[in-house]
Formats: sequence, structure tokens, C-alpha cells
Amino acid sequence: MEGMKYRLIIIFFVVLSSSLFGNNKKDIYNAYINNAMPVWKGIIDQLESKPEKSNDLLLELVNFQYGYIAWCIGNNHKDEALVYLKNSENNLKLLEENKFKISKIYGYKSAFYGFHISLSLFSAPFLGPKSTSAAKQAISTDPDDFFGYVQLGNVHFHAPSLMGGSKSEALKDYLKARKLMESKAQELSDDWNYLSLLVSIAKTYELLNDTTNARLVYEEILKSEPQFKWVRDELYPKLIRKLK
Repeated sequence: MEGMKYRLIIIFFVVLSSSLFGNNKKDIYNAYINNAMPVWKGIIDQLESKPEKSNDLLLELVNFQYGYIAWCIGNNHKDEALVYLKNSENNLKLLEENKFKISKIYGYKSAFYGFHISLSLFSAPFLGPKSTSAAKQAISTDPDDFFGYVQLGNVHFHAPSLMGGSKSEALKDYLKARKLMESKAQELSDDWNYLSLLVSIAKTYELLNDTTNARLVYEEILKSEPQFKWVRDELYPKLIRKLK
């Protein structure tokens, strides 16, 4: 009887530990769909404060920081973006020193060069080629990793046409990334990166004046996640109004 009691106590603390520390992915996903960025910020601040981080946790943290930095830039919180970009680059440096998932490291380098360009357009001629090169290195290192294609798509999406920018090429990259992600359907649950990619695809269709496919993708998103506020309350209704 006593042995059973102790086993139950151990199980309780394992479950409690999992609930407290094992739901970062789901918590970030919920913050993303609900536009709860203070919650997102709190999670990455908590993870950043941990004195010991495994490579897996560091990579997860870099991904969460990557998403938060993009939000800061998009909402004109440039000083905050710089703080989190510095933290994330430090974490990425540790992963590089440990030679952990090299393709992902190149992918984040591409993204971070892009962030620096967004924060200082004067750096574009110097950092733009570096961002492109890093994205291509990510793909060549692991052609089955979706993330490199997302970053190459971002390069094509944001770069001026004189520097290789092309919405059509961006769409091809994004669709390739989508295909790779969906080939591992078991990993898509509670993944904010997947919803973000679908939004990028829909918005690119819109800019290419392909409103039919843009609408289809938005409707796919809402079928998958009806509570996604950004799409439900802003992007999709705006497209519907345009179609009318």
C-alpha cells in the first residue's frame, strides 16, 4: 500500500512538471491565435532566464524569439525588437558552437539578417545577399527542412525586384515549405509556424491578385483553427469586402 502511495506521488509530480514546463509549444500557439503577445513575451522571458538549457530548448526558444521579433517589427516596437534580436542571436551562436541542426541555424541567420534590414534599410545592400545566401545554405544542408524554404520565400517576398525580389518566386518557396510541413502531419499540431506559413501564402496570393486561392487558403486556416483572431477578424473579412 505504501509503495502504491509513493508511486502515485511520483506520477503526480511528473504530470505536474509536464504541465508546468512541457507546454511551451501549445502556450505559444494559443498566444499566437489569440494575439496575446504579452503572454508570448512572458514565455520567452521565462525560458531565457533558465540557467541551463538543452540544445532542443535553445532551438525552441530561438523560434519563439523569432516570432516575437517579427511581431515587434511589424508593430513598430523597434527598440524592443533589437533587445530580443540580440538575445536570440546569442542563443543561435551557442547552437552553432554545438553544431546543432545546422540547417536551422542557417535558416535563422537568414531571418535575422532580414530583421536587421527591416530595422535599418541602409544595411540592405550589405545584408540582403547574406540573407539570401544563408537561406540557400539552409536548403542545401537539409532539402527536407521546410524552414529554409520559408526564409528564401521571405527574401523573395521582401526584396526589391532589382535585387531579386519576386512575389511569384516567394509563392513557390512558401508552397514548397507547406508541402514539406504537411508531409509530417504528426508535427503540425499546435504549431504556430504552420499557421504563419499559411497566412504568408494567402497574403502572397492576394498580392498576385489571385483572390480565389487567397480565399481558399484563409478558409482552410479557419477550418483548421476557427479561433485564429487575426484571420477571423481582420484578414479574411477584409478580403471578402474586397471581393464584394
